[in-house]
Amino acid sequence: MQTTTATKWLQRWDAQQERYIPDREERFRVVIDVVRATTGGGPARVVDLGCGPGSLSGRLAAALPAATVVGVDADPLLLGLGSAQTNPRVRLVEADLSNPAWADVTGLPGPWDAAVSSTALHWLTPADLGQLYRTVAANLRPGGVFVNADHMHLGQSTLDRLGRTVREDRTRRAGTESNEDWSEWWQALQQDDELAPLVDARSNTAIAHSSENGLTVWQHAQLLRDAGFAEAGPVWQFGDDHVLVGVR
Repeated sequence: MQTTTATKWLQRWDAQQERYIPDREERFRVVIDVVRATTGGGPARVVDLGCGPGSLSGRLAAALPAATVVGVDADPLLLGLGSAQTNPRVRLVEADLSNPAWADVTGLPGPWDAAVSSTALHWLTPADLGQLYRTVAANLRPGGVFVNADHMHLGQSTLDRLGRTVREDRTRRAGTESNEDWSEWWQALQQDDELAPLVDARSNTAIAHSSENGLTVWQHAQLLRDAGFAEAGPVWQFGDDHVLVGVR
């Protein structure tokens, strides 16, 4: 695949993601700020969970030039797009995060300084998520952080409704509500002959998605504490969009 082809589809990926997360770049910056504050900007080992095409992985590596980043995802198509133009300090690997052995696939010796995720873990069941958090905790150094940026419920019906409304109103103000949506992006991509091998690889891969787990931000925080994190809570919020941090 030519780099120009990957770049085109990654730009379209970013645009369709902003339809759902109008402050996506600011949210990325918050994740990076937490990792930088934890590592002091020095050499660091960072794992990006559910990395997709490496959007966050690449931004982390660009902002933290002494960091080594490994992105983990189960989708060979998204990984193929990301690998076509990734930063040399970013490595993307294929693994299923619901399989407890995923950490072995990273090839990144511990202890890690940080693990991050963006708009990825809401598909995991509470049981699988608890196991994932335990695996992350076991591989982080003391004082290391897990930083999860995602939509998370507030746990009260009126607040959940208002949280969605705030985000949807922000989307209209940002002008991203008419961006290509998720299904349109996938449908268009499948018509690109250059990507046919990746489309075939994806069709041959079992990518298990449950329905969204519906956990509140506070339930996520409790799962982190149960997994061995000393502290857990949100450090940034816009409507129902959160950046949640667990400190090992």
